[in-house]
Amino acid sequence: MTSDFESQLRAVSLRVTRPRLAVLAALRDNPHIDTQTVIELVRADLPAVSHQAIYDVLQALTDAGLVRRIQPAGATARYESRVGDNHHHVVCRSCGAIADVECAVGHAPCLTASVDHGFVVDEAEVVYWGTCPDCAATRTAT
Repeated sequence: MTSDFESQLRAVSLRVTRPRLAVLAALRDNPHIDTQTVIELVRADLPAVSHQAIYDVLQALTDAGLVRRIQPAGATARYESRVGDNHHHVVCRSCGAIADVECAVGHAPCLTASVDHGFVVDEAEVVYWGTCPDCAATRTAT
């Protein structure tokens, strides 16, 4: 898998570095995680990497389109490596869990704006809110 990450980095003209590889691996294995969790996961393999280095890597990967930053209202920013499609998210109001939701119609922009104000719309971002199964079960049990 490392060679895939190396190819992805080179394809967007980014140098291959251990912190970049570690961040990509962390996001592949743990979608929708916040920066602090990324730092903890990367430091498990690279203890000397600084907070700032991780912030810089996340920014570079996001700017290059290899990582997607999502920030539902009232929540901390989360990161995922699933990019290139126009999928959406469902967020638990109770615990903050996030899951992917496939595009409502199939292809970007998935939805048609009722009024586009002259914009050429190429993407739709939808966040569904609700209660995850674990939190719903806890509520029912109490």
